[in-house]
Amino acid sequence: MEWFSDLSVWTVVALFFIAFFAGLIDAIAGGGGLITVPALIAAGVSPLEALATNKLQGCAGTLSASYHFVKTKQVSLSEMRFPIAMTALGSFAGTILVSYLDSNLLIKMIPAILIAVAIFFYLLPKIQPMIAKFVRISMAQFALFAGFTIGFYDGLIGPGTGAFFSTAFICLMGFSIISATVHTKILNATSNLSSLILFSFTGHVLWGIGLIMGLGQWLGAQIGSRLVISRGSTLIRPMVIFMCIALSIKLLTAS
Repeated sequence: MEWFSDLSVWTVVALFFIAFFAGLIDAIAGGGGLITVPALIAAGVSPLEALATNKLQGCAGTLSASYHFVKTKQVSLSEMRFPIAMTALGSFAGTILVSYLDSNLLIKMIPAILIAVAIFFYLLPKIQPMIAKFVRISMAQFALFAGFTIGFYDGLIGPGTGAFFSTAFICLMGFSIISATVHTKILNATSNLSSLILFSFTGHVLWGIGLIMGLGQWLGAQIGSRLVISRGSTLIRPMVIFMCIALSIKLLTAS
């Protein structure tokens, strides 16, 4: 079991503050993993270790935001049982598969998907009424389709999962952007935790770094989850667009 690899104290401190910022952003708009995974790789961590360690620190952020939303009765866990189960199943499947694939190749696929998400959120005010009128599925159908599929993606690679869940809730269930963000955190926490359980047996999780970054994620998510409720869509929509475009550029220029 590895704890810190060969990283210096100052690198670990920098990763803590990066995780704090990522937790703040992720609670509002998703995409926190697109900050922390490149940061871990830039620090000298291998791609597979970065993906595995990101699950540990990501659990802290998503569980922190989820706890706040459940505590303030923004979401009911009883209504989310089936989506939680299907998301966990998908995440397990993706995590099993990732050990057999080239993680560098997977990371290169993310920018195109994120650009599409940014375009969708930019056009959201115009197309949301049309989507709500013609597309509406039940929570059980959402669990089978989006819960499993996006959970699988999160187990496979992860970054951008929050934005994908939010998009699915808006498109397929007609949720408001605030409600979509709230429900997203429950499923994102589920997929992170499920993936971490399997990664913990592979030896790729750097536990010391993950726990320190997890503390930063937890604190950032506590602030971000409060901003979601107080500022609503005026903050979430532009943040999603900015994060998707900025991180796509970052990943494309780094490749």
